[in-house]
Amino acid sequence: MISSPRPDAVGLLISGGLDSGILLADLLRRGRDVQPLYVRAGLHWEPAELAALQRLLAHFARPALRPLVTFDMNLADVYGGHWSVTGVGVPGAATPDEAVYLPGRNALLLIKPAIWCALHGVEELALAALGSNPFADATPEFFAGLERTLSLATSKPLRFTKPFGKLHKDEVMRLGRGLPLELTFSCIAPADGLHCGECNKCEERRNAFRASKLPDPTCYAAVGKR
Repeated sequence: MISSPRPDAVGLLISGGLDSGILLADLLRRGRDVQPLYVRAGLHWEPAELAALQRLLAHFARPALRPLVTFDMNLADVYGGHWSVTGVGVPGAATPDEAVYLPGRNALLLIKPAIWCALHGVEELALAALGSNPFADATPEFFAGLERTLSLATSKPLRFTKPFGKLHKDEVMRLGRGLPLELTFSCIAPADGLHCGECNKCEERRNAFRASKLPDPTCYAAVGKR
């Protein structure tokens, strides 16, 4: 059983992608005691994502970084035969942002970590949501409403913080300059544990490196499509 974090610790909902990986480093750099939290939802890419996250956390290992806590919230019974569960028909590089939207996912991802934080005396749960996120469940109104609901549900004080909430992707990427960004993972159709190089999220990743003028250290399975 994992012991409770310090009272001033911050919970961090982390996937190990570029944004949450950079936020992890930023919180540690600021001297915060960080409790990483990961939700395993039964989605196609999670085995590769979780393996990459473990490597990222090992790189940043220090007393201020608590052991990863992983929650299970299988969404296969909600999403059914959706591409996110089956891995069939994954949105490709040319698809718009809306193609990868998973209805209600932010609410579902936050419920268990928020309750865990309440039970362990952690009053702050940090998210790597960006100001440019286009979806309705990433708005200030959504987070404020869910924060209020979960505080009532647990009878504990809880606040969601979004340190990158006013930033765009290229600004966050510049905060990651000098970090081992090759250890982050942002693919929804992994090929043998690698970024596929062909999906919507791989294209978003490439564009993030291009826009920030940082070299892309990612190993893509489709090497000819870097």
